[in-house]
Amino acid sequence: MTAGLNGPIVPRRLAGPPPGWSEPTDVVVVGSGVAGLTAALHLREAGLHVTVVTKVNIDDGSTRWAQGGIAAVLDPLDTPEAHAQDTLVAGVGLCDPFAVDVLVREGPTRVRELIRWGAEFDRNNDGSLMLTREGGHHANRIIHAGGDATGAEVQRALHDAVHRDPWIRLIEHALVLDLLTDANGRACGVTLHVLGEGAEDGVGAVQARAVVLATGGMGQIFAATTNPIVSTGDGVALALRAGARVTDLEFVQFHPTALALGNHDSQQPLVSEALRGEGAYLRDGDGNRFMVGRHELAELAPRDVVAKGIYRVMRAEGTDNVWLDARHLGGEFLEGRFPTIVASCRAAGVDPVTDLIPVSPAAHYASGGVRTDLHGRTSIPGLYACGEVACTGVHGANRLASNSLLEGLVFARRIAEDIARGLPEQTEPVRVDLPSWSADPAIRPQLQAAMSAHASVLRSADSLDQAAQALTKLSLDRAAANVAAWEASNLLTVASALVAAAMQRQETRGCHWREDFPDASDVYRGHFLAALDDAGALTETWEDV
Repeated sequence: MTAGLNGPIVPRRLAGPPPGWSEPTDVVVVGSGVAGLTAALHLREAGLHVTVVTKVNIDDGSTRWAQGGIAAVLDPLDTPEAHAQDTLVAGVGLCDPFAVDVLVREGPTRVRELIRWGAEFDRNNDGSLMLTREGGHHANRIIHAGGDATGAEVQRALHDAVHRDPWIRLIEHALVLDLLTDANGRACGVTLHVLGEGAEDGVGAVQARAVVLATGGMGQIFAATTNPIVSTGDGVALALRAGARVTDLEFVQFHPTALALGNHDSQQPLVSEALRGEGAYLRDGDGNRFMVGRHELAELAPRDVVAKGIYRVMRAEGTDNVWLDARHLGGEFLEGRFPTIVASCRAAGVDPVTDLIPVSPAAHYASGGVRTDLHGRTSIPGLYACGEVACTGVHGANRLASNSLLEGLVFARRIAEDIARGLPEQTEPVRVDLPSWSADPAIRPQLQAAMSAHASVLRSADSLDQAAQALTKLSLDRAAANVAAWEASNLLTVASALVAAAMQRQETRGCHWREDFPDASDVYRGHFLAALDDAGALTETWEDV
């Protein structure tokens, strides 16, 4: 079925001046997290010239905030089949089993490769990798670094490796605007806005023989998120404007345990699931462990189950948080294993050694994104996507803990291999005459408030209709052409597509929870594919699994 949906009209191109400068490269990679930098390194191994474009600085994306670790079968007693089964269970019937098989079988090799590039993970006294467990896993298969600073170590190692290669060109403080395509509809570069002085100041273009999107997530469409402020859905919005297929946007995973500070800053500190993996308990206002009896894994149930459990307690008690109890683990263990969490809590006036930690769910990870095949190819020739911006089919309706860094490693390598097998000659972009404008930058807090109130963990037909109406009322400005306006446009585009898909999916599955349809339905065992028509109106096409 295909349906036109009520909601705002969004731009097919962002308003802005034509490129005032241009430079060539073989492949342009947009994003500098684990997916983007891994792709760049593998592309260089294939002998290609690579330009990496990143929105702020190379280390300012989501990767460095990953606390828990990387899931991979590195224990001889564990198996890829067991890892696959845990992933499929968490995905609630919507995972692509072929993509999952690729992930679990190629993952260990990619992790060892990361170690060869210089990443240092925590080890036991005998030198073996220290393995732990997180929610949804039935085996200890999570490696970590610095206790709870895995993402920072992965980012450091990749950053160092990239800087050792003079043929990787890095453009920082650059917001990518739109995709360039040639006369045959093939991707041949991007337009971008670079802050700074000199010839690159302002809007320019990087022309390339292939484009890799690795722009991360879209958590900033919500008022409370663990995502950094740069996570405004830029890659998904660009792909929609370019005509690429986007899917599963309704499945946004809310991390159950963000530090509840009483006010919503631009980024909520994360209290890693690994803390529960090491034995911390969730308690309600009366001190009861409310997850016991709700799921066989209690506090280590999949994230959607834990987030729903927390929301039910908060709603019943009329509070803004529940409590995480790690006091019994002891100060020496907590400070050694979780130094980042301990520091974040103490900075907020909470000492995990002696105090209960106030926690509540916050938008954390987008399981959906730009639809790709097993080689990272999108529906537009020459355009690839990997990492959180992509929907490879690995996560289904709910990402299994610590599969995200692994997915970035595995599919970045596959993209590089596919590009190296047959990269065409550079072609010239053609002008695409489509409606262009940008959103008023002032809409951002209104959009975030509406999405958190009506389209977050608790959803219903009424709440989603309120979200859609709120988004439709947000204003557009055909004259706006600046970073704040472009980001607001991307937020409006992605939020509108999410709400449209969530309205269509009349069931509860994974991290999509409909109060008016509390059960999963076989009718909805499939995917909604989002697209924009020429005028900028959203449509959704159904695809059975």
